[in-house]
Amino acid sequence: MKPYTSKYSSIVDFSSPALKRHKMLRHFKDKLAEWGVAVGGVGVIVAILLIFLYLLYEVVPLFRSASMSSVATYSLPASSAEKNLYFAMEEQAEIGLKLDSNGQVIFFKTNTGRVIHTESIPVPEGTTITSLAEADPATHVLALAFSNGQAIVFKHEYDIRFADDNQRTITPKISYPYGKEYISLAENTAFSHLALRDTDEALIIAGSGKDAFVVKALNKEENFLSGDVTLTEQLLSVPKLPGTINGLLIDPDQRWIFAALDSDHLAILDIKDKENPVINAVIDVTEDGSSLTAMRFLLGGISLLLGDSSGHINQWFFVRNDTNEWQLKKIRGFKLSDSAIVNIAPEHRRKGFVAADAQGNIGIFNTTAQRTLIKQSVMDKSIAGIAISPRANALLVENLQGEVGFWDVNNTHPEVSWSALWDKVWYESYTEPKYIWQSSASTNDFEPKLSLMPLSFGTLKAAFYAMLLAAPLAICGAIYTAYFMAPAMRRKVKPVIELMEALPTVILGFLAGLWLAPFVENTLAGIFVLLLFMPVCMLLFAYLWAQLPGSIRHRIPDGWQAAILIPVVLLVGWISLQLSAPIEGFLFDGDIRHWIQEATGLDYDQRNALVVGLAMGFAVIPTIFSIAEDAIFSVPKHLTYGSLALGATPWQTLTRVVLLTASPGIFSALMIGLGRAVGETMIVLMATGNTPIMDANIFEGMRTLAANIAVEMPESEVGSSHYRVLFLAALVLFLFTFVVNTMAELIRHRLRKRYSSL
Repeated sequence: MKPYTSKYSSIVDFSSPALKRHKMLRHFKDKLAEWGVAVGGVGVIVAILLIFLYLLYEVVPLFRSASMSSVATYSLPASSAEKNLYFAMEEQAEIGLKLDSNGQVIFFKTNTGRVIHTESIPVPEGTTITSLAEADPATHVLALAFSNGQAIVFKHEYDIRFADDNQRTITPKISYPYGKEYISLAENTAFSHLALRDTDEALIIAGSGKDAFVVKALNKEENFLSGDVTLTEQLLSVPKLPGTINGLLIDPDQRWIFAALDSDHLAILDIKDKENPVINAVIDVTEDGSSLTAMRFLLGGISLLLGDSSGHINQWFFVRNDTNEWQLKKIRGFKLSDSAIVNIAPEHRRKGFVAADAQGNIGIFNTTAQRTLIKQSVMDKSIAGIAISPRANALLVENLQGEVGFWDVNNTHPEVSWSALWDKVWYESYTEPKYIWQSSASTNDFEPKLSLMPLSFGTLKAAFYAMLLAAPLAICGAIYTAYFMAPAMRRKVKPVIELMEALPTVILGFLAGLWLAPFVENTLAGIFVLLLFMPVCMLLFAYLWAQLPGSIRHRIPDGWQAAILIPVVLLVGWISLQLSAPIEGFLFDGDIRHWIQEATGLDYDQRNALVVGLAMGFAVIPTIFSIAEDAIFSVPKHLTYGSLALGATPWQTLTRVVLLTASPGIFSALMIGLGRAVGETMIVLMATGNTPIMDANIFEGMRTLAANIAVEMPESEVGSSHYRVLFLAALVLFLFTFVVNTMAELIRHRLRKRYSSL
């Protein structure tokens, strides 16, 4: 039997050259697309990995340990014959200074010990030097007391010049800011301890000797015409201290004098009223029977560093007690060894210090981070003097036999530690430990406060209030648009909402800061009325609509009912805002901000979390809506029809079939929206007060990690601790979004696997 053939049928030759070329071209396009997608995917992964590695590259140096390396060891002329009174280095750590007990100042090269200049302080004939005091390491101002009761103030300076060949020349010298005239403290009294503090208003010198304690102020008066400064001497009538004085210090504000008494007590003398100085307190500053062996100010003069015979160095500073009075309190402690602390040298620009003990050990510590950075033996014998360079990158050490060691110090980021970043820290002048971010200030004595907790909290706070507004509106809108809305209306509504995502966030932040924040402040009562009554009014309208006769209801086609809610929303919004002033006057005495503060104790800032929630929620809604709507709309129709055919209502079908099937997509929409809220920068930057505080109060602002990076990165010094901590903040933000997205993907995969059988 022959196969049926038609006169219209023709035999197709699949081996023709044209079809072969077509098949080859199609195969090439398939492979090109396959490789293009693969390369693009791998490229995205590589790009993300490179970002992570670069952030890690900038952050890792923060946590490298400090180190010291010996550069040179030498002896200075006559250094073994005379006692070392003072050691110092200039800015570049190229020239060192030593002052011996004969008043001879030796300037020398730190890396070789070669003497380049010597100079003698004028010592009165027939007298000896009995004590030395330093005003502040940064000022280079010193004072020497002599056995006849006189003192002289001098200063070491360094003249830096550059020659034509760009070679730097440093010329050291000694100057006398108050002339070479001696200051008489007490006639024929040898002061074994001396303290000095110099400010623009006065020079104060305090000296103690056998049965003598003298405090003299040289008040400065400047002639505005000539610029000449006249000194007026004032002898303070200080009370007798209950013990033998073994050390003296004067704070930078010239209010407090700290006197070490005997071996274990500290007397605090208040000289704010120079006519009537009083003893503020006498406290025990040692433990376990140890004795006080060293006393210095930390940078800024707020904190006292007290070293004892057991190798401990404790930090003390004033805090306000329950009666609002100043009380000296021990804040934290460090331990170098079991030997007595013989010398403490504070860093010139950071809240760190170097301590030396009687066995030749050196320790470098940072107070804010509470870190012990280095413990190292540098001498076989007890250390007579130490000096740290102004940049804290070099160290000079001399033992009792006159041997000097010059050490290179690598200690780049001492103020960063886990506790400084994530735990509460007791900062100077604070009443208790707190989470604080304050990376810079106007003074060189500033204590960096680099806690990331307020920034992380602010990030979560902003995201929470944004999602609180965006998530319900976006998900409910997606459900209605995808499941109940008429297709013709959906084709108009969905693109309009998605178009909102194209609005630049800087514009939204600009509007939120300049228009929305004042508007919310002026109509706060109306905003709350709107948030409370809008859902109620919409439900009430829906109920009333359902009670209307069918002849009226059926005039609106199915799926178009949402259109009649538009005038309801506008009307309720207008009425709520119009009621703002009457409600505020009737219920809150005309000032709802004052009522909130008085009734709840909550502060109100104009640019607050409520404004951020409204503005950032508006920005996040399109993202969540678009993805969730696509997920719900993509649920196979046969599932919906089958559920309805089995007798389920549309609502039952929605909750028990559609939403469960679309749950992976809805969850992904929420996670992507959360990621958008967490990483948002410009809206938070412009719509909040940008204050890094930890307060869940909706009426106060915050600072997020992203906004903080945007604000402070342009001002940070490249390679500084501040700079690298900002990169650490970026890394924290990166890891947070990575972890959240990874967990979201795992949950989404489980949801898809669980409900795939529907």
